[in-house]
Amino acid sequence: MANSPVLTRRQQAIFDYLREHQDRFEHPPTLEELCEVFGVRSRGSLHKHIQALVDAGLVQPMAGKQRGVRLVERAEASMHQLPLLGYIAAGQPIEAIETPESIEVPAALRTGRSCYVLEVRGDSMINDGILDGDWVVIEQRDQARNGDVVVALVDGNYATLKRIEQRPDCVLLHAANDSMQPMSFLHEQIVIQGILVGQMRRYQ
Repeated sequence: MANSPVLTRRQQAIFDYLREHQDRFEHPPTLEELCEVFGVRSRGSLHKHIQALVDAGLVQPMAGKQRGVRLVERAEASMHQLPLLGYIAAGQPIEAIETPESIEVPAALRTGRSCYVLEVRGDSMINDGILDGDWVVIEQRDQARNGDVVVALVDGNYATLKRIEQRPDCVLLHAANDSMQPMSFLHEQIVIQGILVGQMRRYQ
């Protein structure tokens, strides 16, 4: 892990896009096409991110007549890192890590969309096998299905990891702990920030 390149969130997103879609491209995407995909207006700004991927050994240098952005052969197998953004606990704000770092995540525990990792604090989800100290892989999205375990922002003040139930008149956030009752909120009180797609645990 120490020898793996550390990417910014935008660089990671570009790399993930290239890796997930490389078999579908008719030709390697150009800088202009990637600008359109990521909503970047400045071609020069995107080129800096691509150059960082070149320096990391993940993308081929854009030299000579090569127009498209090509992954280094087998680069997709060498890089499975996600940003570790902080700690999440029931009823408390996400505690951001002072120096954001990256953590290696097996490909099977993530999706093709933008994901990040949080470390669990507390025992509110123990009946679902989510324990204090576990790392949870969260796919960024603002919608969820009933029964999904979500990162929910409550009243714009704190985020919590709970199983969601969306009713016509309210939103229920269910803990997976027999000692805790469901919490009821108005729809406008809840913003979904992602859903649980993977989990990791260290035994030390």
